[in-house]
Amino acid sequence: MALQAQSPASHNQMLGQRIHHPPSTNFGDDFETPVAKRLKRHESTDSSLSRVDLEDDTPQSPTRITRFREIPDSEAESEDDDGFEVPSAHKTELESALPPVRTDKEAIADYEASRAAEAHGPLDIGGRLGQRKWVPGKSSIYVDAFNLALETVLDDEAHLFDEAEMGVFSNWRTLSYEAQYLYVRLFLRKTAAWHRVNKLGYYGDIADLPLAAEDLLEPRALPESTAASQVNPGEAEAPEDSVLKNSFTFADGSRDYITSLEDALSLLKLDELKLLAKEAKAQGKNKRDLVKVLTNTFQKQGSLGWPALRRSDTEESIKEETPPGHVDESKEQQASCGISCKREKHFVDKILNITGPCVRLSNTALKLFERVHLVFYRSTEWTEKSLTTIILARISRRNFPSYIVSRSTNIFLSRSILLEFEASIRTQFRIDNILEMNGTVKKDGLEKVHEIFEEVYPRWKILVAEEQLKEDRVYESGEGAYLRRFSPAWVYTRIVHKGLYPLARFKEHKKEHDLLKELLDQHLFHAARRGAWYQRKALLEEHYMWALEPDEGRSEDAQKKHWKRVALQTCEEGLQDRDCHLIYHYDLQKRVMKLEKQLKVVKREQHDFGHVRLAKPVERNVEGIRIEKERPLSRNGNRRGSDIDGSRRGGKTIWVDEREGGGECSVEDMCLSWYREQGWKGYHSEGRIVRALFGFLLYDVLFTYIPNVFQTPYQTCPLDLHTDAFFPSRASEINHRLAEISNGEADRLFREVYDQEHEKQTCVIGIDWSYELDDLTEIISCFPGEALATVCKVMAQEYQQRGGGIPDLFLWHPERGEVMFSEVKSENDRLSDTQRLWIHVLTGAGVKVELCNAVAREVRYER
Repeated sequence: MALQAQSPASHNQMLGQRIHHPPSTNFGDDFETPVAKRLKRHESTDSSLSRVDLEDDTPQSPTRITRFREIPDSEAESEDDDGFEVPSAHKTELESALPPVRTDKEAIADYEASRAAEAHGPLDIGGRLGQRKWVPGKSSIYVDAFNLALETVLDDEAHLFDEAEMGVFSNWRTLSYEAQYLYVRLFLRKTAAWHRVNKLGYYGDIADLPLAAEDLLEPRALPESTAASQVNPGEAEAPEDSVLKNSFTFADGSRDYITSLEDALSLLKLDELKLLAKEAKAQGKNKRDLVKVLTNTFQKQGSLGWPALRRSDTEESIKEETPPGHVDESKEQQASCGISCKREKHFVDKILNITGPCVRLSNTALKLFERVHLVFYRSTEWTEKSLTTIILARISRRNFPSYIVSRSTNIFLSRSILLEFEASIRTQFRIDNILEMNGTVKKDGLEKVHEIFEEVYPRWKILVAEEQLKEDRVYESGEGAYLRRFSPAWVYTRIVHKGLYPLARFKEHKKEHDLLKELLDQHLFHAARRGAWYQRKALLEEHYMWALEPDEGRSEDAQKKHWKRVALQTCEEGLQDRDCHLIYHYDLQKRVMKLEKQLKVVKREQHDFGHVRLAKPVERNVEGIRIEKERPLSRNGNRRGSDIDGSRRGGKTIWVDEREGGGECSVEDMCLSWYREQGWKGYHSEGRIVRALFGFLLYDVLFTYIPNVFQTPYQTCPLDLHTDAFFPSRASEINHRLAEISNGEADRLFREVYDQEHEKQTCVIGIDWSYELDDLTEIISCFPGEALATVCKVMAQEYQQRGGGIPDLFLWHPERGEVMFSEVKSENDRLSDTQRLWIHVLTGAGVKVELCNAVAREVRYER
């Protein structure tokens, strides 16, 4: 089975100290609640290329940036909630590097209220941030954070914006505080949605909401831009609604933009739509259905107590005398059209009278401010928490590691590069929509992906060559690894990688093989994918290339053997490639052994992978008493969520802790009690112990100076830790540290960091200061040095992807000097791919792993 990474999750957050967070922050656990485990899918490395797409941390197209103008939905459903739209649970690199401070609206209000300035005169942004003072109605952490990002970018990187864009920023500074506050709050909500002005509810900060809204709606002139328009690969021109013209507004008004009945109905709340539907005797399952049904109904008739327009109301504009007995069909059509348009306008006006004035952010200004945030946060994935987390981290009374803060101003060398990077993200988003968002990809979808690939490919080759020159002549060792993530070539490399898929589906294996060679010839972009590329290249050479390349006089059998030897060489190169991640070694080793057997390589010349041969995890059954809570009856009389066998597949089960108190507990805690009875010590940690050991043992490596990865003094880790740039940027330091760990110096390294940082409770990613010192020292003494170094290497190569899947229980036996991992499975539970991968890593390193099956010897039913 090809070892595949899973999609990034919200793991890997440091636990600095235990804080009780409100539910809205989702900080109750270090990890999200895992999804139901999936059945193993038996797939070999010979399967379709779709299975070798390693999910990495490529900049994704933020969902908040995509605006759907067809049906401009309203914020009516959440008008009384001042919360924000969170695009995904995935945290940005910056948010992951900052401590888990409270960032919900209650925390904001607490901070602003507790530090409100007294009558000491006005403060500027720097003063408010420095003294932590805000005055409701006059200043706000939201506006200050927004302006801090803008001013920082303009101070250092103003060359990235043309005259028209600078004009927008100048106009922004002239807005009143209340207008700025309203804009920023809408900026943090559903940016494509319409908002009813009379329902926004910011009365504590905005004395006159209609006036603030009018300020945003006012047309403003812009200077003419002298910047030349540019055409980017895969995109003929930028989206029209993102291009500034001679004038602009910060917001759009409903009276100017809501002209169709469908758009107007979308402004109504669900309850209002249901009321209209009831009077119109129309039905719909949800808001979208109701809008569609009511649109059709209103266009055909007048109803719902709104007087239908008489024919005479609309005939005046088209009335002309016609000879008696003569029927003018064109004029009849005009009359019909006029009646329909009048009727639609009538209903639109009625709806707008119900909703009152509505506003939404203008797309041109919005896209510009999103570009500012891209430059400021060095990320295409930022959320509303990104805006305030830096300030909240600064306000919080925490201790942070010592490191050199470095913010480079040469991330984007020119405006042209920045625009191309933006365009490449949009192109990538189009490809992802085709391949991943619409089920099975059809032929026309594959052809479109291939067409985009052909447009991008020549530009990709040019940029790769340019970046190689920079690496050879400009950058110091490892310096360019993180900077390259903001090159269009980074995104183009992913697009080229995606271009392999249609080639494979269309059986164009020769082109696919050539492209794989080109991807492997460059070492600058997407190192995390190199193992997958080696696997696929070796597969093509083993099975297909013998029939696609000239035989040079060889017989068919000799040609096949020749290409199997080439495949064997590819696998050897992958195993020797320092950028090929450890998780791919097992599959490459299996292919090496298979090819050597087919080629009948003599025994003494065969590779021996005995030192990494995997031992199967020991299966163990632990019996206990399971509690089944009686679930309520559904309408059909059955128990909700019940299965035939009475168990819930993939759900959490409740057990009796017979050995430690007799109370209710989880299945993991029940099994942990059994292991303790056998003399083991342990935690139900699900990887927290492993991440803590990584944080302690690589502490100084984490905070080694690398340009651009420490952009604030309040980080718990470098920004590139969650990327594949982390390892190559520090390869020498990491390999030296792994050698020290292998040689038995882990205890010394741990104690040095613990003694230095424990009193300050320094916030470091992964480190949980609540663990007992004696437990950690025992764990390190029981953990074989080489095995611990292997685990740390996997984490260093792919910290984000490898954060999940670590077995549930971490166990150690002080008397035996042994550590063990145990993955607990209840009935009908199966291993996921990430769990299998970690079992491979641990057993390959010589660490014992058990599969602990919880078996119910008794089931108690409770109400």
